[in-house]
Amino acid sequence: MGRFVDSWRSHLLVTFSGNGDGRPRWVEKIELGDDAGFFGPNSASWAVHGGMATLVAGIRALLMQTLHPGAMAGVHDWSRYREDPLGRLSGTIQWLVTVTFGDTALAELESSRVGRFHDRVTGTYRDAQGIERPYAAGDPDLLAWVHIVFTDAFLQSHTIWGGAIPGGADGYVREWAKAGELVGVQNPPRSRLELQQQLDAFRDAGTLKSDERVAEAVRFIRNPPLRPAMMPFYRVMFAGAVASIPREYRDLLGVRRSLLPVVWATGAVLGLVRFLLGRSSTSEDAARARLARLAAAA
Repeated sequence: MGRFVDSWRSHLLVTFSGNGDGRPRWVEKIELGDDAGFFGPNSASWAVHGGMATLVAGIRALLMQTLHPGAMAGVHDWSRYREDPLGRLSGTIQWLVTVTFGDTALAELESSRVGRFHDRVTGTYRDAQGIERPYAAGDPDLLAWVHIVFTDAFLQSHTIWGGAIPGGADGYVREWAKAGELVGVQNPPRSRLELQQQLDAFRDAGTLKSDERVAEAVRFIRNPPLRPAMMPFYRVMFAGAVASIPREYRDLLGVRRSLLPVVWATGAVLGLVRFLLGRSSTSEDAARARLARLAAAA
């Protein structure tokens, strides 16, 4: 039993961090710095991004992002998700974790890294009306869409499978607006109501689109190249992510909610992952070590 647990723990740590001990090199930078960062131990962002529900939130966010044809074009034309899906995952995790737990200078530096990558991502796409349009990853419309579906995914997933959020849903949306601003989002939502209104605005404007590119991405997200032993548990979380998406978006994605109790099953899988990985987060531990150092120095 101990060998089984150790093997699974190693698989999970490599998958989510790219490192067998669960502490990527960039986490060491989180322990450095001269301030508490944009958030802190009692923040909504620490609560949401430090929870296991982030595993499902990531799946949901990826699915929803595909529905904007401009965002999908950028992924299709520039992303190496087919060749190196875990590399893309680890890059996204690095930004999320650094902005959440790092000091302000490190969060700004990491966001600048993301912005520099966005500067290279340009091309054309056909919108939902069939009109060819230019795109750049830094376009306000695309940045807004990615931020909105990201925020919505993490909020909804934590609401279903996580615990209480300090300041509630409004607190999380308001806090994470700062992360959006760091990567160039203009007028990010600052309440749950504004988040829903901005999401609805994309739908009502006829911006969203379902096509073969979306279907291809959904197939990949459904069956990523993970270790075979992990796939049954991943498929449960995928089904949970789908169940958490409103039906109008599920229809566009071409996915159906399972008739099985996948919300409950997803909670059970997340509980297993928590048992295997332990309750502590290397990133949060590093942030707390920084805060303790600063408090001692003061």
